[in-house]
Amino acid sequence: MRYVSTRGQAPVLDFEQAMLTGLARDGGLYLPEAVPVLDDLAAFDGLSYENAAFRILKPFTGDSFTDDELRGAITRAYAGFGHIARAPLTQLAPGHFLLELFHGPTLAFKDFAMQLIGQLFQIALARSGQRITIVGATSGDTGSAAIEAFRGLPNVDVFILFPHGRVSEVQRRQMTTPPDANVHALALDGHFDDCQARLKDLFNDHDFRDSVGLAGVNSINWGRVLAQIVYYVTAAVSLGAPGRQVDFTVPTGNFGDIFAGSIARQMGVPIRRLVVATNQNDILHRALTTGDYRTGSVEPSISPSMDIQVSSNFERALYLAYGGDAGAIRQLMDELKTGGFSISQGALQALRDQYASGRVSEDETRAMIRTIREETGQVICPHTAVGVHVARQHIEPGVPMVTLATAHAAKFPDAVQDAIGLRPALPPHMAGLFDLPERVTRVENDNDALKSLILERRTA
Repeated sequence: MRYVSTRGQAPVLDFEQAMLTGLARDGGLYLPEAVPVLDDLAAFDGLSYENAAFRILKPFTGDSFTDDELRGAITRAYAGFGHIARAPLTQLAPGHFLLELFHGPTLAFKDFAMQLIGQLFQIALARSGQRITIVGATSGDTGSAAIEAFRGLPNVDVFILFPHGRVSEVQRRQMTTPPDANVHALALDGHFDDCQARLKDLFNDHDFRDSVGLAGVNSINWGRVLAQIVYYVTAAVSLGAPGRQVDFTVPTGNFGDIFAGSIARQMGVPIRRLVVATNQNDILHRALTTGDYRTGSVEPSISPSMDIQVSSNFERALYLAYGGDAGAIRQLMDELKTGGFSISQGALQALRDQYASGRVSEDETRAMIRTIREETGQVICPHTAVGVHVARQHIEPGVPMVTLATAHAAKFPDAVQDAIGLRPALPPHMAGLFDLPERVTRVENDNDALKSLILERRTA
């Protein structure tokens, strides 16, 4: 399997190289040259999550990992999840289901991908003897998942940028309390898009990138998207695929999670509609509605993991919508540097054929948390509430709707308590989180300052 950049000017790589590289050297994102088709979808019925993952991932990884290496990595990745099904479905209402993606060690959907690529990184680095520096940007959940996956490893330094004062207290403490010497939590003065911009600046400084062995585990990394395809397949099969179509609604800011669903559809999963659910930071909804992708100010919300205006993975969707025209993507990304761009009519129609969308206000989010509590007794996080609200607008008889429950409610206790008067408790394995000392470094929104700090703190 060969991987190409959305901007067409970076080397073609195999899976292992694309995974370790993260962001392509031309600033683009890697995609497979061709998407394999699952011609035996019915055979997934009854498989364990791990066995399903192996069958789905193997064609994409090619010869980068042996069958035993890949199976072992998958087994270790999901051994610590708190539910035997890994990604169980629960019913909210007739025809409407929640896909619970919060049973991993950090209580968010990011664990599905991060735990797996953490295992694959270890295998690759053990073979090569290479030492790497992982730098990640997070709006809340990616950071803790990355730290959990790479903490304590002898050949990896981990630096996680998060926007100072713009993540929940639980999210912050998950990043700042691990005592491992190779973990560095950095609170950047700014919002998530600033963190993401500084990360891309580091990758585009090729001298610095090469000198520290820079590797990326944000959702720009194809390995992250690939791992998320699995739960679309298992959920669809559980609801009757291939003999039945299924809809999915995904609360998303950076577009990686829902883009994984579009790859699952290309593989032959009968996904009828993929519905983008945004909060008040609604650049994706505006783009799909008007064809104008233009950044604005980031407004803090009670669903902070979606407080994003520059949605990195949308570039992958645009590349496909423009028929693989890398030159067109380079032009759009240049225009984005000055505020935004207009999507061509043909590409916009291609996107609308793939995705629907909706926007949810803060009051509507709180109201949906209350409604689900009253109707089902379940307590959902604000991101999931955004998804449920939009999903209810798109449910049609005869087609099951699956809303991705992207995080445990206990990660956002203040928002949940404000909505229903009940403060959700952390699960037992995290019960002592608020008693642990924090280690965090405040860093200014400046690339030179960030590079100096990384050079100072990393292990030579």
